[in-house]
Amino acid sequence: MKTYTLNIAGLKRELPIIKLSYDLSIASFVILGDTEIVRKTAPIIAKKLPEVDFIVTAEAKGIPLAYEISRVLNLNEYIVARKSIKAYMEAPIEVDVDSITTNGSQKLYLNSIDAQKIKGKKVALVDDVISTGQSLKALERLVEKAGANVVAKAAILAEGEAKDRKDIMDLYEKFLKNENNKEEVAEAEVSEKIEEIEIKEDLNKEETVIEETITNKEETHVLEVVKEESQTEV
Repeated sequence: MKTYTLNIAGLKRELPIIKLSYDLSIASFVILGDTEIVRKTAPIIAKKLPEVDFIVTAEAKGIPLAYEISRVLNLNEYIVARKSIKAYMEAPIEVDVDSITTNGSQKLYLNSIDAQKIKGKKVALVDDVISTGQSLKALERLVEKAGANVVAKAAILAEGEAKDRKDIMDLYEKFLKNENNKEEVAEAEVSEKIEEIEIKEDLNKEETVIEETITNKEETHVLEVVKEESQTEV
């Protein structure tokens, strides 16, 4: 199988070339299961985003990226538009979508509870790859239908018609054009190491608190025993 070599965020991936039709082939880039590339690219995307209240994506391939960007930005939630109505949904809103990677017409759905959460809020739409932009356009219509304000659109890769759009931020184009990309990768790695250190420090603090609590309980128990023995002797 023919492959395309992708170098991004200090990582290298061999992408299989998939033929979708007689005149259209794409390099298949899938981040599902690729923890490393999500962990490396999310901080760089997060740094370039304006201030947002929510990260929104469509299931399913953009979910790990949406989660990681939300975590980096210290957001407590992210929103996922679903491709079918689920049992938990109440009065979902919907839009039609056409995608080059999926046969036939589809729909995107947003639960009324999620719609209420993003109403009047600033949101960033994210995905792993944007090609024709049809899925992104549908997602944008969906969140605007919910009353949200789309302030940014981002992906790891933009290809085809999407790569020349000024309203889409993608890392691949930025890394090709930006000679300082090594600095950005280094910054992301430093941030990652700082987070690991902070986590270790928090764990050490928790262990110290637990040890102190146990010690205090043991000392209290000893004092109570000594007090009881003293009373018995009297």
